[in-house]
Amino acid sequence: MATILAHKTVSMTDLREPAKVLKMAENSPVALLNRNTVVGYFVPAGAVENVRIREASDEEVDAALAAIREDIDPVLEYLKDK
Repeated sequence: MATILAHKTVSMTDLREPAKVLKMAENSPVALLNRNTVVGYFVPAGAVENVRIREASDEEVDAALAAIREDIDPVLEYLKDK
């Protein structure tokens, strides 16, 4: 069973009336289901208005790469010949 990353869900049929879905969402993401399988997310603008995007520092990028180094080393080795 897949994890649903929203507190509310709607069916594809519910999207016939998007205004109702937006009102029900109350500025939070809504999982979109098709035959009880998540096929996407409906995210109202209010859910992302206060999201702040910032540039990662060089140290943060280095730390993230170091954390996944074992996983990416084989790919990097493969790409050296390409």
